Formats: sequence, C-alpha cells, structure tokens
Amino acid sequence: MSRLDVFLARLTAQKALLELVAAKIADVPGPVLELGLGNGRTFDHLREILPGREIFVFDRAVSAHPASIPDGDHMIVGDIRETLAYCGPRVGAPAAFIHCDLGTGDPTADLARADWLAPLIDARTASGGYLATGVRLDLANFDMLPMPEGLEKSRYWLYRKR
Repeated sequence: MSRLDVFLARLTAQKALLELVAAKIADVPGPVLELGLGNGRTFDHLREILPGREIFVFDRAVSAHPASIPDGDHMIVGDIRETLAYCGPRVGAPAAFIHCDLGTGDPTADLARADWLAPLIDARTASGGYLATGVRLDLANFDMLPMPEGLEKSRYWLYRKR
C-alpha cells in the first residue's frame, strides 16, 4: 500500500469515527477534547458536527489556519503530557469524547507516547465516553469497539469507557 493510500485510509477512518461518535454522545455529558490541533481540519469538522458542544484543543504549538483555531479559552498550548494532566479546573467535567491524533508513524515513539497517554486519557474521560485514536492504547477501564465495516482496522482505534 502506498503512503498516499495509507494517508487516505487514516483520514477516511478518522472522519467516519468522528461522525459515528458525534451521534453516540448525545446523552453523555461533558466536553470534547481534541489532542493535536495540527492544521485544524479535525477541530473544524468537530465544531461543525457537534454544534453547541464545548471543544477544548491541546497542542504544543499553534500553526493551523486562522479559521481553524479555537478561541483562547479553548486552545490549551503546551506539552500535552502536562496540560492534559492539569486541565481539570479549566475544562471542568470529564470528556464525553476524546479524539487523539498524536501518532507519529514511528512504532517506538508511539509505544512510548501510549505509555504516558493512556492514564491521562483514562482520568479525563467520562463513564460512557468515547475515545478515537490513531495510537493504540492499553486502557483497562475501556472496551475496544469494532471498527465500522469498510474501515481498515489498523489505522484508528475506537474505545468506550465503562
């Protein structure tokens, strides 16, 4: 599979999972957390499919298109290992949905990231809340859900907190 095909499969899975979870969290209270703003496309899509839902975005720096950057109250800049650990007072309630787009494509780097990221995500997710991630995580309090039909199973993972 070419790198372009891999990229398209990841984006296809990402969009499908965002839309699937948006429909499922109607009865789950709490904000949405976007881990990794990047160029802002996913944040822009989240605010379109979840109007009225508070969305907090975490990244180490802001380099997105100006139209795809959240306001200052919802953009949390810094090392995600630190900002996610201490964001409780600012974010308020546990998240109904966390979208984690922090994968590097380097298996060793992603394993190291998964090690510190999993407990932070566990602590910030509401019971019944969802996680869609490009990095596979070991989450004892979550069920890994099957990927929807037609999506490649190794590009994204979907979890629900018990």
